[in-house]
Amino acid sequence: MNNKLSRYLWLVLIILMVLIWGNRKNIYRVFQTRPSAESLEYNKTRNLTEKRPTVVSRDENINIEVFKKVHPAVVNIVATTLGMNFWMEIIPKEGQGSGFIIDSKGYILTNNHVVAKAQKIIVTLADGRKLSASLVGRDPASDLAVIKIPSGSIQVITSLGDSDQVRVGQKAIAIGNPFGLSHTLTTGIISALERSIRTQENLQIDHLIQTDAAINPGNSGGPLLNSNGEVIGINTAIFSLSGGYQGIGFAIPINRGKEVATQLITSGRVARPWLGITGISLTRDISRDLGLDVNNGVLVAEVLPGSPAYQAGVRGGSRTIIVGSMKLPIGGDIITSLNEEEISDMKKLINLLNYLKVGQKVTLRIYRDHRHLEVQVLLAERP
Repeated sequence: MNNKLSRYLWLVLIILMVLIWGNRKNIYRVFQTRPSAESLEYNKTRNLTEKRPTVVSRDENINIEVFKKVHPAVVNIVATTLGMNFWMEIIPKEGQGSGFIIDSKGYILTNNHVVAKAQKIIVTLADGRKLSASLVGRDPASDLAVIKIPSGSIQVITSLGDSDQVRVGQKAIAIGNPFGLSHTLTTGIISALERSIRTQENLQIDHLIQTDAAINPGNSGGPLLNSNGEVIGINTAIFSLSGGYQGIGFAIPINRGKEVATQLITSGRVARPWLGITGISLTRDISRDLGLDVNNGVLVAEVLPGSPAYQAGVRGGSRTIIVGSMKLPIGGDIITSLNEEEISDMKKLINLLNYLKVGQKVTLRIYRDHRHLEVQVLLAERP
């Protein structure tokens, strides 16, 4: 009997030892003596570091001051549009973007694609207030729009700089609401100037500022700033294969923004000049078939009576010939440059005209009868 009891006791002891060994870490924690907060090394030095002044570089100070100055004038924009679901039911859809206050009357400059087709526009200010905004006007060709909120809610407006003074290598600061995360600041430099991109509506926008400051979806319409906190551009697009930031962003120069905003606020639309011609883009093949001495430009097919080109004496085609499968009006002038900027095709001519003003006098260089001539054209508003 004693032997049997002894064997049981040994078995229980062995099982107990196995359990203890398997849970040794937990048992150690129970009996472990935890250190006091005061005995930790980083807490011993905390008082010393609190007394030590924080070193802030000049560059960091610029970022801090610019954000402090400008962010109260940057807003989050939620635009509600109507779409259809799988069952062909009309449902509301929300899109987000950014904008910035440019006038104490409540005018906000943003991108056209942020508010295009919006049925309702809600603006969230830096202090969290949500306000209903009205559309003042939009211009798809420049991808710019102006909306308005009540003037009584305005506390800070942005200072608009001079984008003609921007140089490659300058500091660039972007403030916006990427992915709906309000008032985010990113920094970089001006990477390049005079860039061109094509929008989702297949419109080409020229003379853009390129920056490596991170611009993501939701940043559209927000300000691009210099070290003085002046707006030098309107963040409008990213170049990305994934849809996210990959080091290349684009901004519309603020000087262009001021021109468009002024017209939208005062008249609700942007008046653009025209020449009053129809034309065909000249190619090397067409030039060779017609025996011309120029390979690039716009072959003027027709000049509309009473148009600026008509009044300046520009000539259209006088007869039509067939070259291959094409009917070509010939005998008209070939426009080779506008204000000394070379014209490669009709699209280039239209893009250049979009950046000129009604009432502005321009110089057209034309090829006529194997001679190069210059004519002065007074631009009128496109009817």
